[in-house]
Amino acid sequence: MSTPASPFSADYEPDPRRWKALAVCLVVGFMTLLDVSIVNVALPSIESGLGANSADLSWVVSGYALAFGLVLVPAGRVGDARGRKVTFLIGLSLFVLASAACGFAQGPTQLVVFRLIQGVAGGILAPQVSGLIQLLFRGAERGRAFGMFAATIGISTAVGPLLGGVLIQLGGSADGWRWIFFVNVPIGIAAFVAAIRLIPARPEELKQPLRGSFDPVGVVLLGTGVFALMLPMVQEQEWPGGRKWLLLVVAAVLIGAFVLWERRQGRVGRQQLVDLSLFSMRSYTLGCIIAMVYFAGFTTVFFIYTLFVQQGLGYSALQAGLAVTPFALGSAVSASVGGNIVNRVGRSLVLLGLGLVVVGMIATIVAVAFVSGPGVGYAAALPLLVAGIGSGLVISPNLTLSLDQVPVTKAGIAGGVLQTGQRIGAAAGIALVGAVFFAQVANTGGDWARAFQIGLATAAVLVLIALVVGLVDHFAHRREDAEVA
Repeated sequence: MSTPASPFSADYEPDPRRWKALAVCLVVGFMTLLDVSIVNVALPSIESGLGANSADLSWVVSGYALAFGLVLVPAGRVGDARGRKVTFLIGLSLFVLASAACGFAQGPTQLVVFRLIQGVAGGILAPQVSGLIQLLFRGAERGRAFGMFAATIGISTAVGPLLGGVLIQLGGSADGWRWIFFVNVPIGIAAFVAAIRLIPARPEELKQPLRGSFDPVGVVLLGTGVFALMLPMVQEQEWPGGRKWLLLVVAAVLIGAFVLWERRQGRVGRQQLVDLSLFSMRSYTLGCIIAMVYFAGFTTVFFIYTLFVQQGLGYSALQAGLAVTPFALGSAVSASVGGNIVNRVGRSLVLLGLGLVVVGMIATIVAVAFVSGPGVGYAAALPLLVAGIGSGLVISPNLTLSLDQVPVTKAGIAGGVLQTGQRIGAAAGIALVGAVFFAQVANTGGDWARAFQIGLATAAVLVLIALVVGLVDHFAHRREDAEVA
């Protein structure tokens, strides 16, 4: 199945700086996504260096993801209305300052607060990156650009533990954690200078006045709804009992109220925070569902595998990082390839990728069943490589196909909604798979290998669900093609 060309390319004039601007966007995207995973291996160092307790450590990890997810949609809307370059620069400035503040934190409370601010900054930046790619590229070039972006996502997610392990090794166990934040400062400053020169400002005729075009009620309803949805998930291990899940009812009410409010805004001709007509595009709607469910399964692999090899096998932070490197390498290579061929192959490429991820997960479970002790890292290397190759064929092509028919003027908000779904999926996946994993550790008297196998099987089921959604979309397209023929 081929993908139709974007309808917004007729008057498109390529910007000669677009590839250099993309490089800046990818560096910044790498930093913001790296900070999701790099902190995991630094938790023992933070605990010893700052005297942090388990609740503090939980918020260092989950607070970033929570703040990141909360601001994605409003930030995408601001970027659409007032220009992505200025929004990008504001977000980058805040991210650099927050990173420096995290590194200088003198207590766990300070670190949590600065980490929340860092998450807000990351959430401001993320939709600008996808929006700029949508603005600067068309056709096959857009596929290649999204392929490079997806490779960045895969590498940053997988290489975070490795880079964190190296920095902690160099900085020492007590203060090594500070360098996982300080490393962002010089890179961020260099990216800021480059962005001023290379990222084009938005054409004046496309700008929309923010006053009167923003939707504060929508922001409050969606923000509190997403907060209520994600909070019990990110705090699943810290808040025992089932009462926390009542927040999901609150979330459903708030998000339902948000949808009703946005429909009302549309009926009376006022600006919506999220243009609900985006969801009339099946490719976008199903692409968002695939992204959310896939991230629920995919991101949990690193979470439970790192715990398994560090807590169960005694790996150091550096060794744990090296153990997930095959996934990163496979993802980086295949994402670049997938970005180049997605316009010719279409959704079949996403289906192939999802299938490879499932195969890699099952093979990893088998490897852990037959190999015990420190040799697990070697036995799981090839299966993780296969899963990484599959992942690279999912993230980039799915992103490209999901946004293909989205107007450039709505690219920021469309990307923000999609990435919010990814964050919600990741939080839900970690809550679900983490609960299964830790329950198995407790029930088996500390059998980490068994817990990892059960947890990974649960994650594989989530990826299978994404595969089913992809098949629905694929066969729907085939029926449409047959009717046209």
